[in-house]
Amino acid sequence: MFFLTVLLFSYLQMSQQIQKTTTNGKEMLSNPRLIPVQGTLNVVMNQNVSLSCHSDSGTPPVRYILFKHNQKISTLNRPDLTPGLFNLTINSASDVGEYKCKAEDNISGGGKYSNSLNFTLKEPISKPMLSSPTSQAKEGQNVTLSCLSENGSLPITYMFFKGRKSISPPVKMQKREAAVIFLFMNSSSDFGTYKCRAENSFRNNTKYSNSFNFTLAEERSHSQPLIISLGLILLLFIIGFALAIPFFIIPSYKAKIFKSTRSSTGFTSTTNAEEPEDYVIYTEIEPVKPEEEYVNFSVIRREDEKEKAACATVYSKVFIRH
Repeated sequence: MFFLTVLLFSYLQMSQQIQKTTTNGKEMLSNPRLIPVQGTLNVVMNQNVSLSCHSDSGTPPVRYILFKHNQKISTLNRPDLTPGLFNLTINSASDVGEYKCKAEDNISGGGKYSNSLNFTLKEPISKPMLSSPTSQAKEGQNVTLSCLSENGSLPITYMFFKGRKSISPPVKMQKREAAVIFLFMNSSSDFGTYKCRAENSFRNNTKYSNSFNFTLAEERSHSQPLIISLGLILLLFIIGFALAIPFFIIPSYKAKIFKSTRSSTGFTSTTNAEEPEDYVIYTEIEPVKPEEEYVNFSVIRREDEKEKAACATVYSKVFIRH
């Protein structure tokens, strides 16, 4: 039994050796392995990293080519089967991957590709912002608090505090969204200062938010809406009266003055009640021109209708003040 086991092991070794050797006695090129030299794929911004590309078998010289997102970014030539080391700097989020390498020698057509690698960017979180739609509330009212850190690698874990006491379990957010909690303002002790805390996998990187205060809203009197309504009505009345002055009141007043000064020529009869009925005085007034300040008028007195005679006295240029 032992003898058969030894024979089987020897056969497997010979088979592998045959698979690595061509008909011309040359060794076949194997698929390269791409590994991070620093041993981890977690990186931070502006960090220098190294990737090793190595084929265990092949016929030297060997050429190694590094790709990022299927685009060639670097090439190394090795006279033997030593690994090719590629040095990189993580300057932006696009530098995290995907990376592959390719090994080529003089006898293998097309070359061989390695596994792919993706770095994970560990970005420190920024100071979170704590906010709420309202800062005033009444007892018995429900309110919300939102906590968000705009920068930092995901996931981010949030916790909420009132004073120094935690008021919520940890909330882990896998997306760039705010963590939200709901509070019931049961009594005056629920009003006060609140804060939140944010942290991620970046080492020694815990940040606290700004303080947010809930205050008790004042109760409004029932008479306030009535007073406000009456005030608005009075204000509208004043505005309407002010608008009516130039459009209605002033034009009406001017029209009366104009009518009195521009009355047409005619006779006006006045009778003294204490005098006889045949004692009548007629006054004739000439129209006033706009450019003149004087008016001509005559007074005709008839004492007897039968005599058909009249005595008239003319007074000219009587100053009219208007």
